[in-house]
Amino acid sequence: MESEFELQQDLIHLNHAAVAPWPRCVRQAVENFARENATQGSLHYPDWVKKEANLRRLLAQLINTPQADDIALLKSTSEALSVVAHGLSWQVGDNVVISDQEFPSNRIVWESLQERGVEVRQVDLSSRDSPEQALILACNPNTRLLAISSVQYATGLRVDLPTLGQFCREQDILFCIDAIQSIGALQFDVNVVNADFVMADGHKWMLGPEGLALFYSHPRARDQLNLHQFGWHMVEHFEDFDRKDWQVATTARRFECGSPNMLGIHALHASIELLLASGMEKVEQAVIANAEILFTLIQSSTNLECLTDMTAGRYAGIVVFRHKHYPSEHVYRYLMQHRVLCALRGGGVRFSPHFYTPAKLLEQAISLADNCPAP
Repeated sequence: MESEFELQQDLIHLNHAAVAPWPRCVRQAVENFARENATQGSLHYPDWVKKEANLRRLLAQLINTPQADDIALLKSTSEALSVVAHGLSWQVGDNVVISDQEFPSNRIVWESLQERGVEVRQVDLSSRDSPEQALILACNPNTRLLAISSVQYATGLRVDLPTLGQFCREQDILFCIDAIQSIGALQFDVNVVNADFVMADGHKWMLGPEGLALFYSHPRARDQLNLHQFGWHMVEHFEDFDRKDWQVATTARRFECGSPNMLGIHALHASIELLLASGMEKVEQAVIANAEILFTLIQSSTNLECLTDMTAGRYAGIVVFRHKHYPSEHVYRYLMQHRVLCALRGGGVRFSPHFYTPAKLLEQAISLADNCPAP
């Protein structure tokens, strides 16, 4: 599988939680699409539409929903969250429960509802015996929606989605999952987690381009979302341009008001095909194995300590650590200078290797961090 990735030999890419490198198949898909467009224009546009439809089917397979019609192709996770937040009809006194570890997109969008009388309950995930207990105890009869990241971007903490989903279903609370740090890295089943809404960009663990995101909406929740964007692509009979009467599409395509991002569709189609061909069970096993290799290396190091919860089931592909003596900013700069691509998150240095990352590169990266010279 390493052959699918063309990274420079002196670069250690441990930043899939930010922006992933494209596999060879994605580069080739983009090159082929660009060449076709440059030489033949839109001659084969009907084939592009078929590619779009097939991408929905692949994404449906990736998250185990039987209906590709439940999938919308939006620009980003942030856009999908906004579709939910500003699509629901809120009442003064309603509340939304989120965690205190969310990426800004999964906080700001809910805080923007405060001017409409909606309370945002930001929960300290460490305040109870478990993160799930903390979130559940924050809910009350006025809780309309619970929004959580499947894996926290800055700590790597993985939450128990089925437990939260079952609670939300029993209490008639909408369940919204920002799955950007898990889809493409872990097996994901919208039925098992009882999700109403799931969103994830394609440019992280899905190994695709920026500018294209998956947005899943369960039919029971989809009709609760009012629309604020309208155009030719979000109606029934959207290919009949002469039709004067129109109605909103019954499928998730209702959230796509304009022309699809065909370049992004060709690219993401290639990366999702690669993941599915590799087998998501095997991908998950490799991602978890790489995290555990990092745990072992950090624990056996002289100067490093792990900040990510190492309890089984509480981690995915993100591992955050810090140096015992030097500021994390200094260690981060040193690693980047030595072409270890990582991030500064959660008070430490964040590594996020994917399933194809060889263990020898993890060993080299941790050795560099452990032997970082003084500032």
